[in-house]
Amino acid sequence: MDVVRRRPTKPAPSDKVVVDRRPSSPKASDALPLPLYLTNGIFFTLFFSVAYFLLHRWRDKIRNSTPLHVLTLSELAAIVCLIASFIYLLGFFGIDFVQSFISKPDADDDPQRFILHEDRNVLCSIPPPSPPKPKIPLNLSDDDDELVDRVVSGEIPSYSLESKLGDCLRAARIRRAAVQHLTGRSLEGLPLEAFDYDSILGQCCEMPVGYVQIPVGIAGPLLLNGCEYSVPMATTEGCLVASTNRGCKAIHASGGATCVLLRDGMTRAPVVRFPSAKRASELKFFIEDPINFETLSVVFNRSSRFARLQSIKSAIAGKNLYLRFTCSTGDAMGMNMVSKGVQNVLEFLQNDFPDMDVIGISGNYCSDKKPAAVNWIEGRGKSVVCEATISGDVVSKVLKTTVSGLVELNMLKNLTRSAMAGALGGFNAHAANIVSAIFIATGQDPAQNIESSHCITMMEAVNDGKDIHISVTMPSIEVGTVGGGTQLASQSACLNLLGVKGANKESPGANAQLLGLVVAGAVLAGELSLMSAISAGQLVKSHMKYNRSQKNFAKN
Repeated sequence: MDVVRRRPTKPAPSDKVVVDRRPSSPKASDALPLPLYLTNGIFFTLFFSVAYFLLHRWRDKIRNSTPLHVLTLSELAAIVCLIASFIYLLGFFGIDFVQSFISKPDADDDPQRFILHEDRNVLCSIPPPSPPKPKIPLNLSDDDDELVDRVVSGEIPSYSLESKLGDCLRAARIRRAAVQHLTGRSLEGLPLEAFDYDSILGQCCEMPVGYVQIPVGIAGPLLLNGCEYSVPMATTEGCLVASTNRGCKAIHASGGATCVLLRDGMTRAPVVRFPSAKRASELKFFIEDPINFETLSVVFNRSSRFARLQSIKSAIAGKNLYLRFTCSTGDAMGMNMVSKGVQNVLEFLQNDFPDMDVIGISGNYCSDKKPAAVNWIEGRGKSVVCEATISGDVVSKVLKTTVSGLVELNMLKNLTRSAMAGALGGFNAHAANIVSAIFIATGQDPAQNIESSHCITMMEAVNDGKDIHISVTMPSIEVGTVGGGTQLASQSACLNLLGVKGANKESPGANAQLLGLVVAGAVLAGELSLMSAISAGQLVKSHMKYNRSQKNFAKN
């Protein structure tokens, strides 16, 4: 690194001179009884004098043939003095070394030891310290300011504010202020007021600081099974609602769509382990016995007045056994309901299979919130097929394309190319777009859009090629009209618009089933419109019109 060094500036005349009056560190010479120079002289003289005396004595012994090891008292004293003086002189040359060890502790305690008393500019790659976080102005009472400080310091956990204060809105306001204080960034654009935070406590979201606004558009009316539905879609993607609305118009003008519910059953698949594969097989055969299944059904159904066990399918991997429970769940989406029933069955099975080790309540054989072939083949939630026949006149006048063009595009895009891409349940144009928008608007779990968007779109020319038959098959639409986000005011209003709010008291499960049918019908409309836009070469033009804001933000 480059170091630029400048000469130290001279102190001003008015500067005071600070005298360091700290006691100096001890020196090695302090241990000597005489001054250092006198002691050195004595030992130097003694060393050379004794050495000369011994050499002289040893020369005489050699001349007289006297053994050298025969010593007189004077010679013995001389040898002792020679050794003592030699040791001293050897130590004399190491005084500075000894001094450095004696003074080291004091040097370590000196805080000024490593301070450079010069004005230096050091240019290096180390980034400068970040500037202090700006303080966000907050309009809070003194009591709330104190609570914010306690949350910031960690004295009060942020998650416990609701229970401590008993006021969810106030808790959200204090938590929001604490977050702004800790991050130094404003949440000004995130709304806080005009929301019922009590409705989400212990149900939808923890530690809230506000809510996100997503616009809701209406597509329709969608003519489905002889009834009209106005489909709410919450999205920030321009052109999506307009495109789905055009598809609804084409379906309505052609006499509507027909939708059929094929299956209705939520799944949960725990994984259990045995000491051997043979023992795992014994449980598999036990469950497959119809008599035993009836017993397990009784145990499962005790968990809820709506849960009804439909089947248990098992798969073995070595000593591990995966049990895929399928049950009806009324108008709830049903994940919690089926999990509770599975827990009851596992506890019951451990009476007959005490060596069974429950590894996890979910072993990914369900399969929840992941693309999986088991959902594509076996289904999960609502399995639906929806179809419509669109007349040639509607295809040309409303959709602005041709029957032959649509059929060819569907074959090459949705079927052939999807297969070449290795798609898993993705043989469609954009089913996930419509599913996600309806899920968010109606309070469903957005993450379950993954398997709920499994869809295959089929098109073929009918009536001598004049009209087109279109269908969507969706084996795993996971929806509910009670529980979770469906109870929030905005989402509840969207469910009410469809006529499926809450539980159906006359026929439990009917509202959730109807919502699944509406989702499939809206997907049919969306597929029809988007494929027509691509076939007619209007996709880019329509997105430039509806998905590009003309607002001049520079003036704001």
